[in-house]
Amino acid sequence: MIDVEDLIALVRNYNPRCNTDLIRKAYAYGMKMHEGQMRKSGEPYFTHPVAVAAILTEQRLDDATIVTALLHDTIEDTRSTYTEVSELFGAEVAELVDGVTKLTNLQLSNTESQQAENFRKLFMAMSRDLRVILVKLADRLHNMRTIRSMKPEKQAQKARETMEIFAPLAGRMGMQWMREELEDLSFKVLNPEARNSIIRRFVTLQRETGDVVHKITGDIRHELEKGQIEADVYGRAKKPYSIWRKMQEKDLAFSRLSDIYGFRVICGSVADCYRILGVIHQRWRAVPGRFKDYISQPKNNGYRSIHTTVSGRDGKRVEVQIRTREMHEVAEAGVAAHWSYREGVRVANPFAVDPAKWIATLTERLDEGDTDEFLENVKLEMYSDQVFCFTPKGDVVQLPRGATPLDYAYSIHTRIGNSCVSAKVDGIRVPLWTRLKNGQSVEIITAEGQRPQASWIDIVTTGRAKAAIRRSLREEDRGRFVKLGQELARAAFDHVGKKATDKALRTAAKMLGLADENDLLARLGSAELPARRVVETLYPELAMAVAEEVDSKRPVVGLTADQSFRRANCCQPVPGERIVGITYRGQGVVVHAIDCPALEEFEEQTARWVDLHWHSGRHAPVFTVTLDLTISNDAGVMGRICTLIGEQKANISDLRFTDRKPDFYRLIIDVDLRDVEHLHMVMTALEAETDVAQIERQRDLTRRP
Repeated sequence: MIDVEDLIALVRNYNPRCNTDLIRKAYAYGMKMHEGQMRKSGEPYFTHPVAVAAILTEQRLDDATIVTALLHDTIEDTRSTYTEVSELFGAEVAELVDGVTKLTNLQLSNTESQQAENFRKLFMAMSRDLRVILVKLADRLHNMRTIRSMKPEKQAQKARETMEIFAPLAGRMGMQWMREELEDLSFKVLNPEARNSIIRRFVTLQRETGDVVHKITGDIRHELEKGQIEADVYGRAKKPYSIWRKMQEKDLAFSRLSDIYGFRVICGSVADCYRILGVIHQRWRAVPGRFKDYISQPKNNGYRSIHTTVSGRDGKRVEVQIRTREMHEVAEAGVAAHWSYREGVRVANPFAVDPAKWIATLTERLDEGDTDEFLENVKLEMYSDQVFCFTPKGDVVQLPRGATPLDYAYSIHTRIGNSCVSAKVDGIRVPLWTRLKNGQSVEIITAEGQRPQASWIDIVTTGRAKAAIRRSLREEDRGRFVKLGQELARAAFDHVGKKATDKALRTAAKMLGLADENDLLARLGSAELPARRVVETLYPELAMAVAEEVDSKRPVVGLTADQSFRRANCCQPVPGERIVGITYRGQGVVVHAIDCPALEEFEEQTARWVDLHWHSGRHAPVFTVTLDLTISNDAGVMGRICTLIGEQKANISDLRFTDRKPDFYRLIIDVDLRDVEHLHMVMTALEAETDVAQIERQRDLTRRP
């Protein structure tokens, strides 16, 4: 394990003015909190936070981030608290540590719906302070470096999550070195045979051809010396996973794979970058279609460099990247370059991206769709490479790789996309599904009356285009749903002797929190809202009178006249759920939900089981259900929660707080409900509230009958 003085020396290398006392204090506190804890490898647990801090020193990060790395597991895994960390190390560090703790608790490789919401929370954490993600990425990198001590199934789960989420995220943040290492470490776990095969082929190739990297590096240096250009030249073989992915994408054998070597030329100025490009193209033949100028067209994360592929020594293709030293710092650190220090002061790197602007670019338009669209769009944004096309006027339009003329049209304006009928690429008319390439000029042809078609969803690749098409299709269906809703409303109102007038529908829409009567009718027609609920909203007494009221004292069928009953506290069954009764001497019959785990102890006592079911008809709202909520600690949230429950015609019979933190509350609410549909309505309304982080129905086996 790196001792505290060695860690301080690493920080001092780039920040001589660092707060050494704060780092020593954090080191001592972290060691004390983790005392006695061990990693799966048998090492003391504190070796992990120290290693994470050391990784972050390679990115020249500030004191707060280094201290956060040392403390990042204290709130989650020790007796330490947010308040204590804040008092000892300040609010900034406490917020960062708390942010990392929340990210650790997110199950990003969960089911699609949960994954979508957790991605949303991930991006919320990033928007508050990007350093939280930098610590989390360093944490994941060290865990992947030491993953062999875990069980095989845990290794596979972590490797898949790293490959699908953390590696692309590191790449999207411009930290390409970290992306490559995370991918290769995951590849080593998920497909060790393929990785070993590629390494063996590399060894064989090197034995046959000699040290190609050293030879080509020497050739490039020789040409630069002839041109009297000062620059550093580095070369390397590409990572096994990068090579394997190219083999899969292009369906090529290793022997037919080109550009498996990469070279980097780092110089002093932008002018030198283009001079070096000229020297290389004069000496070696450029490969058509393999040139990208990210200096004149930088990536969103601040990355700038010239990429070119040439036929080098012995006809082997090699990729050469050319950039200045300042560009190289951003290429290595990515968005983290914003916090980089040198000689005790923040580096004013002109190419470093403002993290707030970068997050805004990444999440732009991602909130327009629903939760599933958000997940789809985030993944598209994270995995995308870029293509640069030109408008007829010569303006540049930046799109992800695989984009089509439709994506291009929607990137200009939604109206252009919706009315697109065809496109011209470099003056030639092409199908709308054509994949665009770098440097092409695109012209969109529109027509009045054209509307998006459902098949367009499969043609486009950008999140903006997909969201716009879906929105247009929904609007097109809206007219049909409104007409159907009018018929459903008329029938429902006639049933209680009322008329579905515009005023009545407007009033119901307002009471239900909808925009207007058309919005209400559209939801009726699309089955998002039952007509019965509209009638109940306006005329609760009439609606209740129409439905047969069930006696709340005898709501179940199957009891004898002398048998009393009560609902089980453990599962709290409600009408609409399958139930069974268990007899108790002197207590009558206790009603359980059919899936209640408490029933296991009665499996051998069949004589005590009573076959029951709920009475049909309308039940009174007297069935208490316990809900477990986690909500944001913000002004007005508690009031909105209570209002939402009241709007669903449910009554809160008890409310108690179980946990209070600076940023969230956890509380238990007892709600009196009619049936399982009523429960679903209440939970759906609460889940839709942005300040509700989690909600679940509490079923407590300790609360036995």
